[in-house]
Order: sequence, then structure tokens, then C-alpha cells
Amino acid sequence: MSGSADEQTKTADFWFDPLCPWAWMTSRWMLEVEKVRPVSVRWHVMSLAVLNENKLDQLPERYQEMMRTTAWGPVRVVTAAERKFGNEVVGKLYTALGTRFHNQQQPQTRETILAALEETGLPAELADAADTDEYDTELRRSHAEGIDLVGQEVGTPVIAVDGANGERVAFFGPVVTPAPKGDEAAKLWDGTLLVASIPGFYEIKRTRTSPPVFD
Repeated sequence: MSGSADEQTKTADFWFDPLCPWAWMTSRWMLEVEKVRPVSVRWHVMSLAVLNENKLDQLPERYQEMMRTTAWGPVRVVTAAERKFGNEVVGKLYTALGTRFHNQQQPQTRETILAALEETGLPAELADAADTDEYDTELRRSHAEGIDLVGQEVGTPVIAVDGANGERVAFFGPVVTPAPKGDEAAKLWDGTLLVASIPGFYEIKRTRTSPPVFD
């Protein structure tokens, strides 16, 4: 299933944090959407650490520690890679990191980051960015661009795209597992755009009964 030949390709801006397994599932769905709809994904970083930095006391203790430490490294490395080599490397590095973090359940360590950098042909010294705030201004700017479209009460991912009438449509999610493929990917994309395009529409939700299913 695909769009008609005369349809212009739309850019879907996708904001992610490499650590989030649900954002990872949605990102893999978006790669399927590219195959079945005239859509091209442009990748951007956002940060769960930034999102939660003023409300750490509201999180479970184990998440508090993650937000203070582990959550900063990968997103800083992706930000540094984009600064030095352009936006075109962001999606490739995200795929290399996410495959290791989520599908392969590798630890979120410097060694795993180094392996992802090597796979994508990026210099190993980019891993040093994980332990410095040198790129935090760019990181926070990218985060704000995404989160300001949808508000502070959501997380990652955020997607923004031009709707059927040319208006800009932005939304959090969808949260889905496993990542739909083929016709199912197309139906979810069409339906998500439909509801997100309705003025005043805010939320559809049900309790998650399954963890992320990686394949």
C-alpha cells in the first residue's frame, strides 16, 4: 500500500530519547510508514532527563537515579554527532544505539555507545560528549522545539507533520507494540493523522498490558 504517484512527500519530524523503549517501537513503525506512505522522517533529539529534571521527586527512586546519570549520555552523544556531521547521521546513530539498547538488551555504557559509533562510521571521540555539558544548549533547544508543540505533560516520542489541509499537526506517540508493518503501519498512520487533525482533540488511551515487543 502506498500513496498515489502525484502525492508530494511530507516530512515527519520525530523527536526521541534513545533510552525510551516505547519511542523506539514508534520509530520502527515510522520506518515502515516511509515504505507505504509518501513520508520522510527527519530525526531530532529530546531528553527524558531534561523533561524530568524539575520533578525528580515525583519519580520512583530507580528512575530518579537514571535521570540524573544514565539518561544524559546517549542523547548528548547524538547531539554532538549532529553538530559535527549534520542531521543525516542522527537516524543512523539512533538505529545503532536503539538496536543495542532495546533489541539486544546491551548495557547503556560507553562501550555500547562506542560500538554504535563504529557501526555508523562516526569517530569514537564523540563518546566523550556523554560526560560533558558542552552540547547541552543544542540538546535543550531541540528538546524545546519538540515538547513545545505538544506541552509538558507528555514524553517521547513527539511527531510533527503537515496535515491533509497543510496545517501543522503534532502529537505524542502513538504508543504501540509490536511495531506495525505493511498495511497495518499505513492504517495506524492514517488514523493517527485523522484524529490529531481534529481541533480540540487531545487523547485516546488505554492501559498497556504488554511490554515492548522487539523484533
